[in-house]
Amino acid sequence: MTRPRSIRSLLRAAIAPTIALLIIANFAGYALIGPNGLLAWDDYRRLRAERAEQLATLEAERAQLANRVALLDPSGVDPDYADELIRRETGMVGDDEFVIPVE
Repeated sequence: MTRPRSIRSLLRAAIAPTIALLIIANFAGYALIGPNGLLAWDDYRRLRAERAEQLATLEAERAQLANRVALLDPSGVDPDYADELIRRETGMVGDDEFVIPVE
């Protein structure tokens, strides 16, 4: 005849599977809700779109600056552009003069 198990022995036998289930539930929760989980993909897409816009803006600004540097190259300085740049930056434009920025 088998003796019925006591509550204490049942609880002792259930501790290891319970801990294993809690660990699995923890990993599953982080896989869904965590910072790198499935629900974070929308934020990644939104951030990627914002960064793509910033990159396009910065590349356009970089191209503009590269063009200005090429115009100020010592081997072939455009005197009109250099004069315009110096006058605009130092505020030495006369009352009867107009500086029209071409950018």
